[in-house]
Amino acid sequence: MKEACIKNIISKVYSGSIAEEVGIEVGDELLKINGHEIEDIIEYRYFLTEEYLEVEILKVDGENWIIEIDKEYDEDLGIEFENPIIDQAKSCRNKCVFCFIDQLPPNMRQSLYFKDDDSRLSFLQGNYITLTNMSEEDINKIVQYRISPINISVHTTNGELRKKMLNNRFAGNILEILKKLAENHIQMNCQIVLCPDLNDKEELDNTIRDLGKLSASIGSVAVVPVGLTAYREGLYDMKPFHKETAANTIDQVEKWQKKFQSTIGRNLVHVSDEFYVLAHRDFPPYDNYEGFPQLENGVGLATKFKHEFDQYLKKLPIQLKQPKSITVVTGTAACQLITKMCQDLMKKIKNLKINVVCVENKFFGGHVSVSGLTTGQDIYHTLKGKELGEKIFIPESMMKSGEEVFLDDYTVTRLEEDLGVDIQICEVEGKTFIRRMLNLKVNNKIRGEVNG
Repeated sequence: MKEACIKNIISKVYSGSIAEEVGIEVGDELLKINGHEIEDIIEYRYFLTEEYLEVEILKVDGENWIIEIDKEYDEDLGIEFENPIIDQAKSCRNKCVFCFIDQLPPNMRQSLYFKDDDSRLSFLQGNYITLTNMSEEDINKIVQYRISPINISVHTTNGELRKKMLNNRFAGNILEILKKLAENHIQMNCQIVLCPDLNDKEELDNTIRDLGKLSASIGSVAVVPVGLTAYREGLYDMKPFHKETAANTIDQVEKWQKKFQSTIGRNLVHVSDEFYVLAHRDFPPYDNYEGFPQLENGVGLATKFKHEFDQYLKKLPIQLKQPKSITVVTGTAACQLITKMCQDLMKKIKNLKINVVCVENKFFGGHVSVSGLTTGQDIYHTLKGKELGEKIFIPESMMKSGEEVFLDDYTVTRLEEDLGVDIQICEVEGKTFIRRMLNLKVNNKIRGEVNG
C-alpha cells in the first residue's frame, strides 16, 4: 500500500479533456496505465504516449474503474496531481564543500533547506543533479524512458577529487555514467561550480577535455564561481574568486572555446556573467552564447538582456508627454550594466528620470552580489527615506517562483506598504523592461508619444 503522501491523487481535471469526458474527477487516484503501476511522473508520461490505454482509477467512493481510451499519440489525458512528480522528491546525499544551502542563515522557511537531487526534477524543471543517489537501475530508467535533456552537476571528472568535493565516497564514477548516457544518446547540459585551488586550473582543463570528448551528447557546459555567504562557520575553508583569478578563468575557458570551434564548430563551454563582473571585463558578444542554453546559470543573461534592450531602444518614441520619475532596483553585480542601460534610455527619452539603486546583500553577506538573491528587507533598508518617484521596478528574478515573495518571505505588498510606493515586477527581458518603465502595454506597438 502506498503512503498517503505519495498517492497519485488527481488535483485538477481540465475542462473538455479526455479525463473529464470519461468521468475522472478531482480526488480520484490513478493506479495503473496498461497494467503498469505508476510510481512517478516520468513513468506516467512515458506510458501515456501509447494510443490505446487501459487506465485503472480508484474513485473517491472506493470503487475501482478500468477505463478504455483511444487517443492520439501525443494527446494528454488532461489531469494534474497533488504532487507534480507523484513520488517523493529524492534529496541530496552529498555534503558538498561549496553547497549554498549549507550557508543559509537560520530561521528561513523550511523548503529552502531541502536539497533536491532528482532526475525527474532535472527533466521537468531544469534542476541540476549530481547523479550520486542513483542506482544502476535508476540510470537504466533514464535510458529506458528517454529522460532527456538532463542537467548534471559535474564539477570535476577526476573521481577522487569529486569524492572530496561532494563528501561522498560514491561520487567518483561520474565520467563512467556520462559515457553511458552519451552512448545511449541522452542529451546533457553540464555545470561546473568552480572552487579556487580545488577544481580550477589544471583540473578544470582536464574536466573540459573529458566533456569535450562527449560533445555529441553534451549541449553546453557552464562554469560558475562558488557562491560564498557570511554563514560558513565550521564549513570548508573556501577562497572567493577575485579580479585576477576570475580573469585567468575567463582566459582559460576562451582558449578551450577556440579549440572547440576548430574541432566541433561551437564553443561548448562558457563562464557565467559573474566572472566578467569580477574581472572587470566586457561581456562577450551576443552570438558567442549559441542560443543561451544556460541562462538559469547566469551564462549570457547580461548580454541577452542588453541586446534586447539596445535593439528596442532604436524604435522608441522621442519624448514623454509628462515628466516621469521612477526607481530601478538591482543587485551589485548588475549595477554597472543596469545604470548604463538606464542612462541610454534617459538620453533617448526626454522628461524621463530613472534612479538606479544597487542593493548590497547584507542578508547573506559574504560575497553574494547577484540580483536573484536580493531580499526584501535589504531593499527596504536601502530605499527607506529616499526619493523614489512614481514607481519602483524590481526584476522578477528576485521573486520566489510563481509568487510575489522574496527569499526572506518579505512580500511585495508589504514592501509597497512600508515604502509607500507602487512596485512593478519586471521580467528580465530588454524590450519588456523598457515598455514597463514607460507604462506601455507589453504587446502593443510603439506610438509617437507615450503617456506619463
